[in-house]
Amino acid sequence: MQLVPALLPSLIQAIDHVIEKNAEEVTALDQAIGDGDHVTNLQRGIKALTVQSDELAQLDWTTAWQKIGMTMMTAVGGASGSLYGTLFVAMSKAARDRPLDLQAFAEIFSCGVDAVKQRGKADAGEKTMLDVLIPVAASLRQAAADSVALPVVLENVAQTAIAGMESTRDMLATKGRASFLEERSRGHIDAGAKTSQLMICALAGVLTEHLTAPA
Repeated sequence: MQLVPALLPSLIQAIDHVIEKNAEEVTALDQAIGDGDHVTNLQRGIKALTVQSDELAQLDWTTAWQKIGMTMMTAVGGASGSLYGTLFVAMSKAARDRPLDLQAFAEIFSCGVDAVKQRGKADAGEKTMLDVLIPVAASLRQAAADSVALPVVLENVAQTAIAGMESTRDMLATKGRASFLEERSRGHIDAGAKTSQLMICALAGVLTEHLTAPA
């Protein structure tokens, strides 16, 4: 199966819904060790993508990811906007207009995650969104190498995202405002990891429904 940009309106709608539904929980997480504005900033970017969703659906993946990245940089702003934007712009550069099967997406997503690591000067284990993104990228690469069926891939990706998010609870924050709390940052889930998990699980859910829908 190849993924097509025509799915983007449904994918963006799912992200919008899941972040709205969990906004209070994520804000509470962010207020505990961060600035408390993560959800507000993220929702601003998602709303901007919602307005563009029909237009994005008409583009190829290379152009769509570039536009998504630039929109997130502009609408979200700050460090988060830069990181989200970097992810998608790097994916756009890696896409090279090739058909989007699992092998290609695993490579493209991994390029995006590597770019986020470089931009944020961070890696796994530092209590950030990368504690979700890095294992998800690894899961996708392994699934592609093993030729795993896509429904199983999607379930594994969702479970990997949840495990990555949960792993941040006991980590010591080394980035952002949470790092100033030092040991007191332990015992709290990172808000960026939480929203990354929510969005990845929502996307996996939409794609699973698409796969199982009657022809």
